[in-house]
Amino acid sequence: MAPAKATNVVQLLLGSTALWLSQLGAGTVAASKSVTAHLAAKWPETPLLLEASEFMAEESNEKFWQFLETVQELAIYKQTESDYSYYNLILKKAGQFLDNLHINLLKFAFSIRAYSPAIQMFQQIAADEPPPDGCNAFVVIHKKHTCKINEIKKLLKKAASRTRPYLFKGDHKFPTNKENLPVVILYAEMGTRTFSAFHKVLSAKAQNEEILYVLRHYIQKPSSRKMYLSGYGVELAIKSTEYKALDDTQVTTVTNTTVEHETEANEVQGFLFGKLNLLVY
Repeated sequence: MAPAKATNVVQLLLGSTALWLSQLGAGTVAASKSVTAHLAAKWPETPLLLEASEFMAEESNEKFWQFLETVQELAIYKQTESDYSYYNLILKKAGQFLDNLHINLLKFAFSIRAYSPAIQMFQQIAADEPPPDGCNAFVVIHKKHTCKINEIKKLLKKAASRTRPYLFKGDHKFPTNKENLPVVILYAEMGTRTFSAFHKVLSAKAQNEEILYVLRHYIQKPSSRKMYLSGYGVELAIKSTEYKALDDTQVTTVTNTTVEHETEANEVQGFLFGKLNLLVY
């Protein structure tokens, strides 16, 4: 009897184990059926440094240019640092002009890429110029383009005789006391050496009240990575294609009876007021 009982116990344990494994496998299969959705924008990923500058500009124009002075060649570190280290470096630079509350707001803006559309807006404006071939940065002086710093002085001589450019509300204008000056628009990527070279010359002229210096973001080689957006909900609607047979004779009878009743109630001397109201509305 003892061997028989032992055999039954072993069979029971093996059956329980098989049942547990089958349930575990079913749970794994069910978990693998989850749906993951990503929402990508039509434009490529934009640099965080430029997004940070737009955050600073929203605080004040003065903070924008102060932040710009501290990050003139910051993009160079991106080639040697990891993305996380570069991210912290940007926050450290921004922390010179922001308190802890605004730093946390900047982190949140980074997480949802709130200022990426603003960068893309400037990129589209630059594309409409269009940019000179092979230029990392360029200036536009009253409809004339150049990507050579030594040609700026030449183009400024007859700038007053050419059409003054239209300036947008979101343009970044260097602080100056005079507005009626030749407008020099710089299209460049903040943080690069090319930008720094142009900025030194243009900021000096703006401080001497020779020009009205305007900066617009321009990225010559946009990122190959997609721009993923956050804060959007995705709904997955599954439609049932199963056909069901229903007896609609009773439904039709009730509907016809209801229509006849409404017609009798709304008819006065041949006028159907229900239809008249429908036409009025």
